[in-house]
Amino acid sequence: VRRDDEGRPEGGVHEGRHGEPDVHGQKGDAGGTPAEGNENRSASPSVQPPPKSLHETLIEYKPVFEKELGMEVSDGAYGILEKENFSARIPERISRILKEILENGVVGSKELLLEETDKGIVLRGISSGEERAVQSLRRYYGLDQGKSMVRVVGEPLLQGWNYNLANLVVDFSQRLVRPNITLNRSETEHRKQLAAARVKPVLFKIKAGEMLLREGERVTPEHLVKLERLRAQEPGEQVALKSTGMGLLVFAFLLTFHVVFLARPGGACSAGKKDVLLICLVLLGFFIMAKVTDAFVTGAANESPASLYPSSVVFFMPLSASSMIICMFMGMEAALPFSVISTLCAAALFDNPFEVFAYFMLNSMLGAFWVRQAKAHFVFIRAGARVAVLDLLLVCAIHLHRGTAPDQQILWDMLSGFLGGMFTGVLTSGIVPLIELGFGYTTNMTLLELSNLDRPLLRRLMIEAPGTYHHSVIVGSLVEAAAAQIGANPLLAKVCGYYHDIGKIKKPLYFVENQMGGKNRHDKLAPSMSALILMGHVRDGVDIARKNRLRGAIVDAIQQHHGTSLIAFFYEKAKQLRGEENVVEGDFRYPGPKPQTKEAGLVMLADVVEAASRTLEDPTAARIQGLVQKLVNKIFTDGQLDDCELTLKDLHQIAKSFNKILTGIHHHRVEYPETPPRGVQKGKKPGAGPDKKPAKEKDTDGQGEDEGEGRLKRLGLSQG
Repeated sequence: VRRDDEGRPEGGVHEGRHGEPDVHGQKGDAGGTPAEGNENRSASPSVQPPPKSLHETLIEYKPVFEKELGMEVSDGAYGILEKENFSARIPERISRILKEILENGVVGSKELLLEETDKGIVLRGISSGEERAVQSLRRYYGLDQGKSMVRVVGEPLLQGWNYNLANLVVDFSQRLVRPNITLNRSETEHRKQLAAARVKPVLFKIKAGEMLLREGERVTPEHLVKLERLRAQEPGEQVALKSTGMGLLVFAFLLTFHVVFLARPGGACSAGKKDVLLICLVLLGFFIMAKVTDAFVTGAANESPASLYPSSVVFFMPLSASSMIICMFMGMEAALPFSVISTLCAAALFDNPFEVFAYFMLNSMLGAFWVRQAKAHFVFIRAGARVAVLDLLLVCAIHLHRGTAPDQQILWDMLSGFLGGMFTGVLTSGIVPLIELGFGYTTNMTLLELSNLDRPLLRRLMIEAPGTYHHSVIVGSLVEAAAAQIGANPLLAKVCGYYHDIGKIKKPLYFVENQMGGKNRHDKLAPSMSALILMGHVRDGVDIARKNRLRGAIVDAIQQHHGTSLIAFFYEKAKQLRGEENVVEGDFRYPGPKPQTKEAGLVMLADVVEAASRTLEDPTAARIQGLVQKLVNKIFTDGQLDDCELTLKDLHQIAKSFNKILTGIHHHRVEYPETPPRGVQKGKKPGAGPDKKPAKEKDTDGQGEDEGEGRLKRLGLSQG
């Protein structure tokens, strides 16, 4: 109520919130009630009425208060307001509660609204006239639901308030809730009429089962109109055509990827058939997941009363997990072009080329980069957390590019991006072991487990063939150091070195490193039989590896570590016994194949070099260097390295690495001076120790012989 300078109400009628006129007293009333006016007219001018108390005045103004508020107020509620001196915080809390509920939207008949769920509605602001299409209709409150939400919304706002006062605020708010979304029937009907007017008139009516065109019948313009309309009413064909076109585009991308990156001989990421199959399955699987997730989230958004945005599903899609999976099994060289293909397809799938492409391209490439050297499962979770943070930044950048003001949708998009990034790490961690098992790949995590020398197979090798075990450990050290120098996988090379000779477990005594007693079983065998036994350890090694679930590159290295090299010792022996013309060289060559990878080639070189280094009488650095150079050149000229990716520069680096490690293994030690035994005088000649005594001389204490025998036994020796 507006007042003039004298504190009296002004005259006039103002439209209230709900359209009722607010009638205020006129100037002649002097701001009083009708009762006051009657009393003033009847009272004598000389007699002044007694002053009214504040309570009586407020009681008289109660009808005016109820009229302004638009509802009846009980005496108890009015008394609470009077007790609180009509505090300004009461209307402030009521306004905040009503604002939050009305901003969400309250409809008079939610059942009528939900009939439009499939089609959506157009929401138009009365004052602004702006219109926007709305699909998620369950978010709006019905009148009863809005009143129920008053207590939920008001609970945090009324904490610490008096119980009666809080109930009063809730009661007033519930009674003041009014629908602010109503059906504009006249406008709806008007637009229906406009839509009907735009429909072309019906020229022909086709009944169900009617024959449109018979065989041999002349085609007329009428037939063409019917057939064209029939074709337009078959969306299934359109979907099929679009799907076929999309499939052809994806196939073209994959074919280009295969020709340029995978099928190129000697390429950085050359791959086999199973790699191509894995790429296709990963791509197909993730796009099926994208369509299913999109449909599920869209349906959930329509059914949920909360303000969910179906478009946020784009940022939740863990597409970067596909690039991380490809990187784990095929390396960064294959993961980067795969990221380009997958993000291009995603952009076409979600009908937003630039933004979707930029979003998925960046998180796919960085996700693959962060797991490129993963050796433990926690690396996937850490990479997923990094992708989640990256997605938050990318979502903000996308909304800045759109020029949208901060609103609720940005929060949903950021939440979807963050959850999608975290889900990427979890999903990759779960899928990688399954692919590793199903396709026979070997990841760094598995290699790290296999490199443990306490593995049952290596312990068995140590017990049954100790010489071979020691040889394998040294070969593993040689290839690990050399692999780091030439850009190969050091962990894979080391594991291949450990397991390359496990086939010798079956017949350990037929290999010289395990013959402790000096007897060689090959002395009684024909050279051809000895060659067959030596060749057999490759076949036995492959069988043992497969039984112990070693797979992939490790089995390949066992099979290839001798290539098609010649068993020269028994070949020469056979020529001496039978004559050169009676010996076929192919019978004394390993069946192969030749090494196909850098790691397998390293194992071949290290195997030959380590075995030959044991034959050097005085293994100085110069002799070791000459031996290594000679053996590497021999293997190279024999053509054993033709199928692997080792270059001349790599061979030079490998030789340098082998020289360094073998020199360290065979280094000379300083000869320590012998300590004179007890009773030997300082002036005695050097070298006149107990080992120079005459054979028949006995110690003075008579215990020398027994003591000497005991010493031999303690050293692990016994008299034969």
